[in-house]
Amino acid sequence: MIDAKISNPQGLDIPVKRGTFIEFRKGMLNVSPVGRNCSQEERDAYEVYDLEYKIREKFVAELRKEFGSWNLQFSIGGQISFDVFPLGWDKTYCLRFLEEYKTVHFFGDKTKEGGNDYEIYASDRTEGHSVESPDDTKTICTELFLK
Repeated sequence: MIDAKISNPQGLDIPVKRGTFIEFRKGMLNVSPVGRNCSQEERDAYEVYDLEYKIREKFVAELRKEFGSWNLQFSIGGQISFDVFPLGWDKTYCLRFLEEYKTVHFFGDKTKEGGNDYEIYASDRTEGHSVESPDDTKTICTELFLK
């Protein structure tokens, strides 16, 4: 898969490309079309560009189409990347260790389908909260737990 698709980011129409495009992490690959070595300014600019041109969304759709039979999951997360991991290894994996808790609150920013927070946000086992910033999280937590 890496040789076939992921290692060829130069085929993507992106104004800036910086360094490490594929990062091997425990149990997953993190793929960044712009590159993990981009500056914060380039990261912010890429996020705006990606929202308009849907680079990661198109990239993930192509990978799902080509490698859908491999039991892999592709989740867009953060500003500049997406993750590739075995099916079922998403954020809901942790819930098996929290079964003794009646209520589990989850806060995430990529809660739409395809985002790396979607599965746990939408799980029947959690009360999901979609947030855009740490301040959103603080506001919701204050309302839930401190009033």
